[in-house]
Amino acid sequence: MSTPSDLDLALLRRAFRLAGEARARGDRPFAAIIARADGTILAEGLSAQGRSGRGTLAHSEMLACQAVIDAGLPREVLRAATIYSSAEPCAMCAAAIFYTGLGRVVYGLSAEAILHLRNASPATAGLSLPCRTVLATAAEPVEVLGPLIEAEAAVAHHGYWNSGSSG
Repeated sequence: MSTPSDLDLALLRRAFRLAGEARARGDRPFAAIIARADGTILAEGLSAQGRSGRGTLAHSEMLACQAVIDAGLPREVLRAATIYSSAEPCAMCAAAIFYTGLGRVVYGLSAEAILHLRNASPATAGLSLPCRTVLATAAEPVEVLGPLIEAEAAVAHHGYWNSGSSG
């Protein structure tokens, strides 16, 4: 695993703050940012699973990916871009990241840590397929860096999953 840059950590921390904003508005505490190598933000996605009522597919990574697709960004821009996710992208989001054409993923909380925070059972845990495994099958390589600074990433989740607001 390569070492995260200061820019990687700064954008990841921004994703953590946005995850807190998603939670504050009544949605699940997840967020994602897509940025160029120089840190220019191309899109942000805050989970819309909850009060926003966008449904089960409204994961933060899906919303950020859709935003860059809607913007019509050229493939070479997307291949050089990174998605910064507050938590490890699920299998659905990892596939969307590949099909969007992004070349790099940096994430905070591991899927295992999320399951622990959620006290998830096999019936509620979803697909247990790490994003690294999904993206390892990609026709074009996608670099994956994470988990990183998990204690900071977990802050938006503290008390959420047992508060009755986790929907």
